[in-house]
Amino acid sequence: MKLNELLKNVEYTALNGANPEITDVIYDSRKVIEGSAFVCLKGYTSDGHRFAQSAVEKGAAALVISDDLDFEIPDSVAVIKTADTRLALALMSVEFFGNPANELMTVAITGTKGKTTTTAMIAEIFEQSGIKTGTIGTLGIVYGGKTYKTDNTTPESYEIQKAMRDMINAGCKAMVIEASSIGLKHNRLAGIEFDAGIFTNFSDDHIGGVEHKDLAEYLYCKSLLFRQCRLAAANIDDEKWQEVTKDFKAPVMTFGFSEQADLRAKNAHLLSGDGFIGVHFETEGSKSLSLDVGIPGKFNVYNALAAISAASFFNIPDEAIIKGLKAAKVKGRVEPVSVPGNYTLLIDYAHNALSMENVLTTLRLYKPNRLITMFGAGGNRPKVRRYEMGETSGRLSDLSVITEDNSRFEDVMDIIEDIKTGISKTDGKYVVVPNRKDAIRYCINNAQDGDIIVLAGKGHEDYQEIKGVKYHMDERELIAEILSEQSSNE
Repeated sequence: MKLNELLKNVEYTALNGANPEITDVIYDSRKVIEGSAFVCLKGYTSDGHRFAQSAVEKGAAALVISDDLDFEIPDSVAVIKTADTRLALALMSVEFFGNPANELMTVAITGTKGKTTTTAMIAEIFEQSGIKTGTIGTLGIVYGGKTYKTDNTTPESYEIQKAMRDMINAGCKAMVIEASSIGLKHNRLAGIEFDAGIFTNFSDDHIGGVEHKDLAEYLYCKSLLFRQCRLAAANIDDEKWQEVTKDFKAPVMTFGFSEQADLRAKNAHLLSGDGFIGVHFETEGSKSLSLDVGIPGKFNVYNALAAISAASFFNIPDEAIIKGLKAAKVKGRVEPVSVPGNYTLLIDYAHNALSMENVLTTLRLYKPNRLITMFGAGGNRPKVRRYEMGETSGRLSDLSVITEDNSRFEDVMDIIEDIKTGISKTDGKYVVVPNRKDAIRYCINNAQDGDIIVLAGKGHEDYQEIKGVKYHMDERELIAEILSEQSSNE
């Protein structure tokens, strides 16, 4: 593709008349190939302009810059100057991959909490209606049963455009993405007109450091999504919903418990039994449904309402919504694992005191026979985290099973002693099983009817880091091995 075709929607000044054929659009100088366009991005710790000369030496046919360069550039290399190279990267990537968003049903979700869960719910609803769907977010780029890891919740624009094209090539008809405030701030979603934008909620987060300077900027960045959506839905029970959607040019569909909501929830209550743990509720207003959501916590009613709102924009059958919400789960977030006994086994990413507090407090509401928490703590991290995690589990669990978790360069038993220091501040019972597979086996072998067992800390991770080496370890596989061993011994 010719350079000027890639730049058709970019405001720029050409510093020479070259218009080369471009083989790829690159923003990491280490990946430059012959004939590529190298876009100089300014990051938190590095500046792509510093690597422009290296890119030319590796064969870059064009440079996209916002600052002047201090080396002599060959006449054969096109130089494009623009005010915002991140915006240019996004718009160039759209053209390079043939505007894939136009070939997909697209939904973007923004909000402080609930993005990952709502994304999973919408994707499952679409799948239940026969629409093959890919997702982009905290868990990576997911489609066709495979997960491709990313560095950010909302990846760089080139990765998003490439992912959408790959999804289309794999047969996907829809894409759901988590639109983080940082992603919106840095134009990673620029050039996409989403079919639907969804707002979940807003609270104080991501303030300071390299994220947002204050709450006003954080809120403003969330609102940017609604400048690039054809349809929109928002949580009416969140006091910031109108401010977040103020730039949307049409009526916003609202959801919540409020009588003013277009889609209203009622009769919400917790639901558990036979290994199922979730919440039941009904809807009225724009849809009348009776639903069981297979993810625990009443707050997930809001995520489900957001998912129903999104589905309604595409005329998805009610049956697919009902089935999708019951089947939806988020890898590593209170994720249920099927077991033969009359107890509930969950995998969760909770790896600090606050996340443990949230998960265990939610599960306590289900009044289990016993709440059992298996967890460890990361090595080469502040010891106070271990004390706090031990104290939290000791206070909220009927039994804590202390084990390993990414010990890194520390001795597992030293970490466990620190956790025990925290537990000792409570009356909580505990056992120590240093090997994680043995700890899972202990939990399964000692499970009683009505127990809820949480394997905390690893979540979606599929490795265990020990002395600088990441060893493959997926808790789902360990559980399957343990159950298989038990079955063969019977």
